Amino acid sequence: MSINIAAKDLETWADFILEHSLGGIQPEDVVMVKGEYITWPLLSVIQDKIFAAGAAADINLVPPDNNRGQVWSSSMARFGTVEQIERAPDWHKQRYEAMNKYIEILGAENPALFANLPAETGAALTRVDGPFKGIRMGKCWVLTLYPTEAFAAMEGMSLQEYADIIVKASTVDPRQLEEVEEPLFQALTKANRVTIVSEHPGSGKTLELKMDIAGRNSVKCTGKRNFPDGEVYTSPDANSVVGEIFVDLPVYYDGVTLEGIYLKFEKGVIVDYRAEKEHGALKEIIETDEGSHRLGEVAFGMNRGIQKALKHPLFVEKVGGTMHIAIGASYPDCYVDDTASAEGQLELEKFFQKGVLNRSSRHVDIVTDFRPGGAGKAAYLDDTKIELSKDNIWVVP
Repeated sequence: MSINIAAKDLETWADFILEHSLGGIQPEDVVMVKGEYITWPLLSVIQDKIFAAGAAADINLVPPDNNRGQVWSSSMARFGTVEQIERAPDWHKQRYEAMNKYIEILGAENPALFANLPAETGAALTRVDGPFKGIRMGKCWVLTLYPTEAFAAMEGMSLQEYADIIVKASTVDPRQLEEVEEPLFQALTKANRVTIVSEHPGSGKTLELKMDIAGRNSVKCTGKRNFPDGEVYTSPDANSVVGEIFVDLPVYYDGVTLEGIYLKFEKGVIVDYRAEKEHGALKEIIETDEGSHRLGEVAFGMNRGIQKALKHPLFVEKVGGTMHIAIGASYPDCYVDDTASAEGQLELEKFFQKGVLNRSSRHVDIVTDFRPGGAGKAAYLDDTKIELSKDNIWVVP
């Protein structure tokens, strides 16, 4: 089924990604543009603009059975062995090291092709892909989401209805988020502790999750890494996370939709967990490695223009009036100002050895809704309760 996306919208979308998210394209740039062939209408416009700027576009077309261009497709996990998976080709690393800017266009033709992989080989695939993910995240990068029929079906929408939501959000000037996010950004930067209060809908029990963020950098997200965007985040002291939380908004990950997630932390470690839907997938995520038993991020959704909480994490975590936490890897830029310098790398290693910074091949965002009817009940920075405005934006009293 074809999608009716106006040429001017594709042009606007591509321009925001290249000029705003990546800071412009220079002749010396090598820009990897990665996505399935189903994303070609946007991918094609982006590559044309890169070539027109005198730069090189490395077009990385992803097979439909490969989840986001991992080092191996799902076929390897289904029919190969852990030993085979660990033999990642040298050229794969060289390709990532050769580029200096990275665009990933999310959107899958058939997510079922890479869903529900065997536990051992599926986890091995994620681990082996981890270093390549690290290379990508060390570059100037941005993710965006192209509408596909499979993702529309996941939302229970027609393709055109779904496409209209995606395109509308992806053609709004992201610089508007700067002013909206600034007060919360300042408050989060100065705070020592975050407390999240939620309610378990089954038992009615009130749950509290606490974590230390003293000394951490906070980050305003205004379209530089995700597009569309709209969140303010930080990474906590991973050792400090304690308590319980219920996560009510459905979130798509690795070809499946997780829903109704309960987590319990003791001394920074997940000691109990359940999911009402796709519990097996949640177990696979948490049991991937040591770091996937810990927390890497806490964030506030700040985009009031995204009214419907779509299941894809690129969208659901941005919805104004939500909060999300991430199982797995911390963000290094929340610990040091210059992550690329020798001094910064040394400091990061010290934080890691102390358990303050968390490393994992996973980083899975899960989202709690604080809007009316959601499981989220209150959020505090130290002893200050953060309020919601009428249009569901987090505001500091």
